[in-house]
Amino acid sequence: MVPGHGARERSCPGPRPWPGSVDRLEDREVRERDVFGREAVALLTAEEAAAVDREVRERRGVPERVLMENAGRSAAQVLDRLYPRGRVVAAVGGGHNGGDALVLLRTLRAWGREVAYVAATGRAPDPELLHDFTLEAVPAEDAGAAFLRADVIVDGILGTGTRGAPREPAAGVIRAMNGSGRPIIALDLPSGIDPTTGEVPGEAVRAAVTVTFGWPKRGLLHFPARSYCGRLVAVEIGFPPLAEDRASGALITPAWAAARLPIREPGAHKTKVGRVLVLAGREGMAGAAAVATHAALRAGAGYLRVASSAANREILQSLVPEALFVDRADREALAEAAGASDALVAGPALGVDDVAREILDRVLEAMPGAPALLDADALTLLAGDGEALRRIASERPLLLTPHPGEMSRLTGRPIPEILADPHAAATGLAERIGSAVLLKGAPSIVAAPGEPVLVNTVGSSDLATAGMGDQLSGTAGAFLAAGATPRVAAALALFYAGRAADLAAMGRSLGPREVSEMLARSFADPGPSSPPLGLPFVTFDQPPRW
Repeated sequence: MVPGHGARERSCPGPRPWPGSVDRLEDREVRERDVFGREAVALLTAEEAAAVDREVRERRGVPERVLMENAGRSAAQVLDRLYPRGRVVAAVGGGHNGGDALVLLRTLRAWGREVAYVAATGRAPDPELLHDFTLEAVPAEDAGAAFLRADVIVDGILGTGTRGAPREPAAGVIRAMNGSGRPIIALDLPSGIDPTTGEVPGEAVRAAVTVTFGWPKRGLLHFPARSYCGRLVAVEIGFPPLAEDRASGALITPAWAAARLPIREPGAHKTKVGRVLVLAGREGMAGAAAVATHAALRAGAGYLRVASSAANREILQSLVPEALFVDRADREALAEAAGASDALVAGPALGVDDVAREILDRVLEAMPGAPALLDADALTLLAGDGEALRRIASERPLLLTPHPGEMSRLTGRPIPEILADPHAAATGLAERIGSAVLLKGAPSIVAAPGEPVLVNTVGSSDLATAGMGDQLSGTAGAFLAAGATPRVAAALALFYAGRAADLAAMGRSLGPREVSEMLARSFADPGPSSPPLGLPFVTFDQPPRW
């Protein structure tokens, strides 16, 4: 539910509850975390969005006025669905966003709503957009009083073409909007954020809802900008289908994940649905190995082997009795286990000494061509050996799953630089090594050579707990063993583990084993199959990231 204004707030229709449940508080909490998304939702930079808009107008012959009309009327329907009563006041700029806002106001006025607008910049929007409707206009210096008289505010000041901190009088209007205490609906993006990087260089609108046009812009999914967007709703406004190679990014939506989840044949045998070898856990570090192995089990691995220190045998066989234990110091047994496995997960608490490196090399050699996932200590062991990583990637499908610190060791780039542009960091490493790269963060992303970057859409800070990386590795390893490519396996693991965390709705009490136990429900219920707002032109709908 989007925060409203007093009695004027109306909840939107949500997906049906889990079969057999009642509308309990915890059920409502789960539904409020639901993400909706069509299978193909591109994620664009500001430059890509401008190029698409230009092509539609110049090569496809769609007039700019038609796009404004579609955008404004679609946003008006979203606003009316969420806030069906009360006075609406828009802050209007002189560019395309200002035109979209005027169309929205004119539409609401035609529907009987009381509306007005604040002229937020020196440029006046095209009066022909009003279609002879007369709207109350308020100068920028009176913005504060105008917003206090509103029930809902619309941000139509700045669009994707702006850069840097907003200047006056727009900055003052933004301060007045934020200080009004009224819910704000931002058009395309909250004014003041960078649509590509997600940076917030100065004053910026704090929206309750952002209605973005065509496809979401990359910066809207990244912090700190994501915390300014509120509920993020993407609407179709008449753009033609976007070829996959035209966008640098795409979203991992419920429909995308459901369409790629490996399917078990009715007569499948345990050795035919994925045999995983987990190489993890030096002496005294059985926990990481147990978490990764348990995750692979719950993600659907048909046969599990865990190779660890002999000192960990008892606890691992107690925690994950379904897995066959292999003493990693037993060369013959380890080689046999590796040769009988379809995919390798290596790294969680493996160790970073020469012994660990020698064991890792032996296992890889015993699994020629088999897909491998390298995480945690395995990444640290190979961080200074780019040639070894490239050789491994040339011999098999390879997935690297670093967090920013591990990415820094792999690339030699400082962590702040990686956090400032995770897309460039992940894509650069993927191209250099020739492997898929899952860079963990908020949000986590997946890069692979020659492919659009995939950006996760589910999960939250509930996942900020030790062991979640091990859980993610085990989940991805099960998908690798089932035949998914490293890129798809990484994206599926991100989505379904994140969805499991959302469904658990345990807040700070969430642990990695609870995520694994909730995977079954996330597979059965990846999210709503139709827009929760009931508007068919909505292509993506993500609640605020909490």
